Amino acid sequence: MPSDPAARSEPEPRRSRATVTRRGALHRPAGLEPGIDVGGLVDTEAGLVDRAIFTDERIYRQELRRVFAPSWLFLAHEDQFAKPGDFFTTYMGEDPVIVTRDRTNTIRAFLNSCRHRGARVCRADFGTTRNFTCTYHGWSYDLAGKLVSVPNRDGYPGDFETGQWGLVEVPGIDSYHGLIFGTWNSEAPPLRTALGEMTWYMDAMLDRDPEGTVVVGGIHKWVLEGNWKLAAEQFATDWYHVNMSHASALQLLAPKAKGPKTEIVHRTGRQYVDPRGHGAGFPVHPKNRFDAQTVHDWYDYGALRERLGDARVEGPLTNGHATVFPNFSYLPVNGSIRVWHPKGPDRMEVWAWTVLDRSMPPEVKEAQRLYNLRTFGPSGIFEQDDGENWSEVQSISRGFITNRVPLNYQMGIGSERDDGRYPGMTSELYSDAAGRAFYARWKELMTTPAWHEEQP
Repeated sequence: MPSDPAARSEPEPRRSRATVTRRGALHRPAGLEPGIDVGGLVDTEAGLVDRAIFTDERIYRQELRRVFAPSWLFLAHEDQFAKPGDFFTTYMGEDPVIVTRDRTNTIRAFLNSCRHRGARVCRADFGTTRNFTCTYHGWSYDLAGKLVSVPNRDGYPGDFETGQWGLVEVPGIDSYHGLIFGTWNSEAPPLRTALGEMTWYMDAMLDRDPEGTVVVGGIHKWVLEGNWKLAAEQFATDWYHVNMSHASALQLLAPKAKGPKTEIVHRTGRQYVDPRGHGAGFPVHPKNRFDAQTVHDWYDYGALRERLGDARVEGPLTNGHATVFPNFSYLPVNGSIRVWHPKGPDRMEVWAWTVLDRSMPPEVKEAQRLYNLRTFGPSGIFEQDDGENWSEVQSISRGFITNRVPLNYQMGIGSERDDGRYPGMTSELYSDAAGRAFYARWKELMTTPAWHEEQP
C-alpha cells in the first residue's frame, strides 16, 4: 500500500477565478478543489488500511466534500421541535446548520451563516424564536429562511432583491422513526433507500413502542483527540474490544468476576454488513434482557416478540452496537444515540442523546437515563475506555515510521453470508466485516466526484 508522502501528492490546482452573479449564485471551478487519489490507501479484499486516512489534512478536506456533503447526516430528534419556532443548532460535517419547525409545522434546516458577511445568525444551542438575526449587521431571516429585514435598505442598488439572499436551505430533509436526517445533495436517493436493510436493525431500538420515542436528559457534548472514523467504525464492527478494554468496568458491574469475563469471550452473535457502509453487531441469545433491572422488569417481552419478531428480540433488541454511515451511531441497551462531528483529522466532538420509548413511566425513563449516563455518558465507565483507545491510536499515528505501517482489518474475511435469519449479509460477532464495508463505502465516495463537482 503506498504510504510514502510523495505517493499521496495532489496535482497542482488549475489557476482559475470563481465568479458570482448578481443573484448571489457562486460558481467555483472544480480546479480549486483537486481530488486526491485514495484508492491505494484502503484494500478491503486484503483487509488493510493506511493510517494516512486518519491524519492527512488534505484527505480530511476531501472527506468534507465527498463523504459528508453527499450523505444523509443525522441532525436531531423530532421531539426537540414541539411547536413552530423551536430550533436546534448542529453541524453537517463542519458546516453549521439550524434545524427548526416553521409556521407551517414543516421541519427545515438552513446553513447557519448570514448571506451578508457570513457570521452565524443563531448562536444559541436551542430555543424558540420568531426570526434569526445576525448580530454583526442585523440582517434578519424568518423561520422559512427568507430575508425579512435589512438595515439601511436604501443604500443597496435598486435591483437588490431580498428574495435572492435568504439563508441557504438544506434541500433534503427526512425522518425515520423520529430521527431527522438531512443531505446537501438534492438528487440523493430517499432516506429509506439510503438506509436499506439497516432499517430492520434500527427498528429493534426505535420501533419497540407504538407511541414512538422521546428525548430525555438533554444533549451531552465532549471533545476527543481522535479521528471521527475511529469511533464510527468501532460502533459498526467492534465487539472484539469489549473484554479487554472494558475489563475493569465489567468487573465493577459483576464484582465476583476476576478479570475478563469468559462469557464475553465465548458469546456468540452476528454482525450485519451493509454495502452502504452501515453496520451493527449484537450477541444472540433467546433470553436477552435489558441491563438496567427497572427497565428489564417493565418490558413485556412477549408483546415485543409479537411486535418485532423473535429474531430481533433474541438479537439486536437489547444489546450490541451500530453505525449508520457515515457518523451516526447508537446503543440499544441504554438508548444512547450519538454523532461523531469531525473537527479536523485528529479531533472529533461527540454529541449524545438518550432516546427512550414514549410510553415508559417516568421512573423507568429515569432509570434508563441514569444507566446510560453511568455507562456511556461523557464520564461513563465504558465511554472513558473507548475515548482513551481512540486518542491513543491517534496520538502516535503521525510518526514517520508509524504512518507507513498499515492497520489490520482481516478478522472474519470471507465469513459474510446470508444466514437465513437476519436480513442482508452477516458475519460472526467477532469480525471486521462491517468495518471493511465501512471503509469500502468511504473509498467509493472519496474516489467519486460528488454532486457539486464539475464532471470531466
